[in-house]
Amino acid sequence: MAAARADFILVSGGLGPTADDLTREAVAGVLGVDLEINEGWVERLRAFFHARGREMPERNRIQAMVPRGATLVDNPRGTAPGIIASVPRGDGTSAWLMAMPGVPREMFGMFEEAALPVLRRAGGGGVILSRTLHTFGLGESVVAEKLGELMTRGRNPSVGTTVSGGVVSLRINARFATPAEASDQLERTCEACRARLGSLIYGQDEDTIQAVTMRFLLDRGRTVATAESCTGGLAAKMLSDVPGSSGAFLAGWVTYSNAAKVRDLGVSADTLERVGAVSEETARQMARGARQRAGADLAVAITGIAGPDGGTSEKPVGTVCMALAHESGVDSRTFLFVGDRDLVRDRSAKTALSMLRFHLLGEAMPA
Repeated sequence: MAAARADFILVSGGLGPTADDLTREAVAGVLGVDLEINEGWVERLRAFFHARGREMPERNRIQAMVPRGATLVDNPRGTAPGIIASVPRGDGTSAWLMAMPGVPREMFGMFEEAALPVLRRAGGGGVILSRTLHTFGLGESVVAEKLGELMTRGRNPSVGTTVSGGVVSLRINARFATPAEASDQLERTCEACRARLGSLIYGQDEDTIQAVTMRFLLDRGRTVATAESCTGGLAAKMLSDVPGSSGAFLAGWVTYSNAAKVRDLGVSADTLERVGAVSEETARQMARGARQRAGADLAVAITGIAGPDGGTSEKPVGTVCMALAHESGVDSRTFLFVGDRDLVRDRSAKTALSMLRFHLLGEAMPA
């Protein structure tokens, strides 16, 4: 099927020594030929294992098998050689196929050394450049509505959305004849998306909300503490996952019980009795207590009902109250997250970090 649609076929994986590695057999089947042993590669394998003080397992001999008429591709990084073959289309023409190991380091090296030069010599295919912009805080449909005609089908560069872990990501693909044109058009579309969504976009490509928030803290010389109940320390974990976070993250409290909230954060027992643990007033006192005790510039607090039990008609499962304490006072919000326990906790931690990020930007977080 691929040969009928494309001039070049790149395959990764399935070249290992186990019974479920079927790529070489599949290539041989498509070509209608048998597999043949390459004794030179058998010796390479023996030397590979000998250098590591081991005998070559007999099973690894299969990695020296190559479809008759195909070319074996050197792999100095591992035991699985690649395969290059011509796949006939039935009309007298053929597609160029290269099968590479699935181990990323081996695959990348083989692609750059053996496949990329072939593709560059062929030319004529144009250039595709991609970028992913990440947003958090509004649903996919709202994001799409704000983007409007930028998401029109058939547009180049194209703009599409995907959702994972509450993050709505914009995948932008620019397909043009030259790298310069593709880069220019990609930048223009990215800027158009940023103009529509503003600070709702928190980062791009490999950026995470915690990494971006921590970068803001470090760049501005601000410190932060956390006070958590239903999230069990997840917000603190996210912040401390970022390398260099010790320069801004001072301390975190997990005060699951009411007694811990009173003892460790100075929450008023009267407040807990009057409005309960899941309330903005409690969240505000938790944030204020964490900020004071840690000596931090900022503190975020989270208290809620993650489920599956514990909800009421007034405060259903998914009700989460958050607060952000800062030098000018305390801001608080109540949210209702729909989903299972893990989802509620994950959204709560990310939303708390989002509150922190928008405060550092000097902007109000979208409702």
